[in-house]
Amino acid sequence: MAIVRLDHVQVAAPRGAEAAARDFYGGVLQMAEIAKPLSLASRGGVWFRAGEQQLHIGIEDSFIPARKAHPAFAVDDLHSLAERLEGAGAAVTWDEAVPGQRRIFTADPFGNRLEFVQSF
Repeated sequence: MAIVRLDHVQVAAPRGAEAAARDFYGGVLQMAEIAKPLSLASRGGVWFRAGEQQLHIGIEDSFIPARKAHPAFAVDDLHSLAERLEGAGAAVTWDEAVPGQRRIFTADPFGNRLEFVQSF
């Protein structure tokens, strides 16, 4: 047995968050939305493609934002992304604590922590 790749990451959002998720993940981050299987559609939420992997936004009735746990996305132009995030009203925190990488942290519209990384 071997783990061969990461298939998807799921973050939670409150009920009724689908439109805001589409605006942020689909609009600001320009991630392509993918259809959920019909067998899961009634649960709510929305799925996006992140390269070969997927990001699932799942609905949680007792939602609490993840302020430490987070997905990290590799990007090819961190400065442009930071400008786009700030233009959309999202606070951006820069970090260079990892040698060979520049990172930014932000939060999605629901308060979940997100990290974006560009290696150099």
